[in-house]
Amino acid sequence: MNQETIKQTYDVIIIGGGPAGLSAAIYTSRDRLDTLLIEKNLTGGMINEAEKVDNFPGFPEGISGMDLTAKMFEQAKKYGLKDISSEVSTIMVKGKSDFAVTTSDGEFTSRSVIIAGGSDKQKLDAPGEKQYIGRGVSYCATCDAPFYNDKVVAVAGGGNSALYEAMHLAKFARKVYIIHRRDQLRATPVVQERAKAEPKIEFIMSTIIEAVEGGDFVEKLKLNNVATGQRSDLPLDGVFISIGLKPNTEYLKGLVALDENGMITVNDKMETSVPGIYAAGDIRHNSIRQTVAAAGDGAVAAVNAKRWVDEA
Repeated sequence: MNQETIKQTYDVIIIGGGPAGLSAAIYTSRDRLDTLLIEKNLTGGMINEAEKVDNFPGFPEGISGMDLTAKMFEQAKKYGLKDISSEVSTIMVKGKSDFAVTTSDGEFTSRSVIIAGGSDKQKLDAPGEKQYIGRGVSYCATCDAPFYNDKVVAVAGGGNSALYEAMHLAKFARKVYIIHRRDQLRATPVVQERAKAEPKIEFIMSTIIEAVEGGDFVEKLKLNNVATGQRSDLPLDGVFISIGLKPNTEYLKGLVALDENGMITVNDKMETSVPGIYAAGDIRHNSIRQTVAAAGDGAVAAVNAKRWVDEA
């Protein structure tokens, strides 16, 4: 969108363009609230990395994450949603129903704010990890798997996301290791069964990655078996990090109440500790991190934001 067409004042500003933010945008825009959606990256969020979403109602054959969010975005735009690509740095309360949202493209004001900024992927913080990003270290199998055709790779992690990444990589790589620091996986049983049935996948349990090493590109991992203390080298061509998420809430400290993990605490109306500010999706406390739940959160936040705006 040509950002010159964007005005400065709105009824609702939505921060984050994943399923929660897009769902909220559909509701607020359809209810004729003047709505601005701010997303710092590609609209759709992390679900864009999902090759197939087969548990979202209404798609019995499944749908790619990118196609799903593209349809949601199109639906919101049909009702007049305005959007910009920008990063939010601060939110300030400027009255009972007046908020100032400062972004890399200037300040915008609104009568209500819905925070749906989701989370970023956690880093290993192992020596060599940062050095080899884009040269053998990746955080997105859907994005980078084709570069590892007939190569040997590893996935760090033991949850659903890690196993899904490994299964996608197995379509390209000749060998995929799953390295998990515990002796048991965190993924659901059905996902574990699917991963264990893939002959290209091998599990390395109770093991941490101590370092990523190589020349111009990744060549090996330094491993440490935490149960035995045995250290070893694992020769490979790439490693995909999938060890969890970190909420995008650094800029919110001191504004809204956060839990011990940095998630935003909300009530059943998705209200934060600040009246007029709502939170939805993976960024909120006790989210189950499912697309359909994020969309539901967005709807709840939007309905209550409209009531706030109407009554303010």
